[in-house]
Amino acid sequence: MAIFDYEWIGLIITFFGTLFLIGEVLVNMRGFFALLGVGFISVYFGAYAGTDSVILMLIIYFVGLVLIVIDGKIVNDGTLATIGLVTMLTAVGVAAPDLTTALYAIIGVIIGTGGAFFFLKVFKKREMWTKIALKDQLSKEAGYNSMNMEYQKLLGEEGITMTDLRPVGTIKVRGKTYSAQSDGKWIKKDTKVTVVTVDGTKIQVEES
Repeated sequence: MAIFDYEWIGLIITFFGTLFLIGEVLVNMRGFFALLGVGFISVYFGAYAGTDSVILMLIIYFVGLVLIVIDGKIVNDGTLATIGLVTMLTAVGVAAPDLTTALYAIIGVIIGTGGAFFFLKVFKKREMWTKIALKDQLSKEAGYNSMNMEYQKLLGEEGITMTDLRPVGTIKVRGKTYSAQSDGKWIKKDTKVTVVTVDGTKIQVEES
């Protein structure tokens, strides 16, 4: 078809294909976005890849997409997602008939991937992403609790002021520095102090 003689058309096709496929991964569209995405990508490879390599290029492209899904659902550290995106870029680049078309197609995949995240503002997020967000929140909460435990262990410990407490300043206890405050008194630097109360991460001291 004459339209495929334009080098930039690959950008449009790969943009919409990737936009809808990644969009289906991010939001629950009951397969509608997936059908649109598969349609666009199939048109791209059908137009540019040789007859013998169309299926191979499609497989490589979708392997990349699967890696992104696995990263989001199981691993969640970005490594597989990065490999997946590179795999998708490789597939559309290799299938292109020339360098310019390949660059347009690669740009289309990148923009489509980024654009898919706008669907999160409009449609219902898939459950797996909600679970990941919850897991991240729990991890932060666990870290906060761990910090509280560390501060609680300071109760009754002796330390030394690293700065003047006016009444807030810095102290050193067991080789670590902490922000602390006195009970309203001015305590000079290099004064021995004792931790008398701990409220969360708030430390109050008095002269030993």
